[in-house]
Amino acid sequence: MVTLERKAELIKQFGGSATNSGKSEVQIALLTEHINALSQHLEKNKKDNHSRRGLLKLVGKRRKLLDYLAKSEISRYREVIAALSIRK
Repeated sequence: MVTLERKAELIKQFGGSATNSGKSEVQIALLTEHINALSQHLEKNKKDNHSRRGLLKLVGKRRKLLDYLAKSEISRYREVIAALSIRK
């Protein structure tokens, strides 16, 4: 899971201020942290299909946010992809 300190750090890094958690970049960064944690869990617990379904839903939600960001502002999209090292 994402700790409160790490969450606050991501919000400040991608949101510009400590309270701007609604920005698309912040939401994508938080989803990426959650996805990475779930991926590590699933490497150890291969038969945990309930968590696997949740992971797929999170990946789909992040994909929708990335598509929105790419459609609205391509420069911000490229910055987020590079900062989070997400392949596309």
